[in-house]
Amino acid sequence: MSNKIRITVGGIDYIISSTDDETYVRRIGEEVNAKLDSLSRNSPYLSTTMAAVMAALDYCDSAKKANERCEQAKTELKSVSEELACARLEIDGARREIERLNRENRQLRIGNSAL
Repeated sequence: MSNKIRITVGGIDYIISSTDDETYVRRIGEEVNAKLDSLSRNSPYLSTTMAAVMAALDYCDSAKKANERCEQAKTELKSVSEELACARLEIDGARREIERLNRENRQLRIGNSAL
């Protein structure tokens, strides 16, 4: 179900229709508002539109970099998973070899005890 949430960003009230939690939507609005305020304080010559575009560029840059880090992490995870699968195969092979050697050792002991 969609919630209608009133937020204020850059001095303008917006009614946001969202299925997200109201607290989450308000936090996002507060974050964007704080970003616009910061840009306006640091660069008073920026119009509201220019500040909004600068904020959008900053958020877009952050999102793209976060997505790239996520993709790198996925690639690393896949590589580690493949290494883990190889290690498991090696462990299985080593266990089989240990079992074979234990059987051979038992047979040799039986053979030696008969002497």
